[in-house]
Amino acid sequence: MNDFSSNSTKIAMQVSRWSIAVNLLLTLFKLLAGVLANSSATVSDAVHSASDVFSTVMVMVSVKLAGRKADAGHEYGHERLECIASILLAVVLALTGIGIGYSGVEKIISASYDTLEIPGVLALVAALVSIAAKEAMYWYTRSAARKIGSTALMADAWHHRSDALSSIGSLLGILGARLGYPVCDPIASVVICLFILKASVDIFRNAADQLTDRACSPEIERDMRIEILLQPGVQSVDLLQTRQFASRTYVDVEISANGDLSLTDAHAIAEQVHHVIEQKFPSVKHCMVHVNPYTPE
Repeated sequence: MNDFSSNSTKIAMQVSRWSIAVNLLLTLFKLLAGVLANSSATVSDAVHSASDVFSTVMVMVSVKLAGRKADAGHEYGHERLECIASILLAVVLALTGIGIGYSGVEKIISASYDTLEIPGVLALVAALVSIAAKEAMYWYTRSAARKIGSTALMADAWHHRSDALSSIGSLLGILGARLGYPVCDPIASVVICLFILKASVDIFRNAADQLTDRACSPEIERDMRIEILLQPGVQSVDLLQTRQFASRTYVDVEISANGDLSLTDAHAIAEQVHHVIEQKFPSVKHCMVHVNPYTPE
């Protein structure tokens, strides 16, 4: 495992351990608060936090496996295991949301509003604590995911954000119920379901893009072209193609150089381009360079 992969794995493991600890505490607190305060929205929110624990464990496993060295059966490495984990996370998240939404709709349809219990103050406290904690975890995890370029960790960050949003829905539902509209509490569960489904779709779409070799952004490709043209001996960039391979990037470049150069000199220019791209852009796992003879237009 190279230094980049080793450091990335270490960061991901540290963030994931914090995530599991926070989610376990929130799950227990919200479940207790939901039961004691008679709030179905708070119980639904607790289930969402519990699913976060499972998703974070999946992230830890996927990051560990994705960081393994290439072998005879996987000559390009194992990075795409992160994308597979992200898709599984999206499915788990969607199933969690559907379950919460179904429970909320069932209560709205079947319950007599006169018999619905009014949530207690403890449910409000649980929602406020959850919003603060999960939003903090979102920014913490998002920052680490961007630093190491981990799709699975970014999916987990959005799982935190969806939990914060669901807690906002829970808070509004509890407030509405305490103001004399008890149906607001199960309605909040349905709103939570919609937030969760939206997050799962976003996670799935991002993972699918990377599994299908989506190119880097135009801004990154522009910066790569600039770096290549700055290298001595490079006359032009004839072709630049990028593809994201989970958290890493592969680059294929065709450059033009003086046609009178020896093979050794042309190779030296290609090697320089190869090294500068991999050094300046840490997410690049490999840069392949082809040299064409320069033909002035």
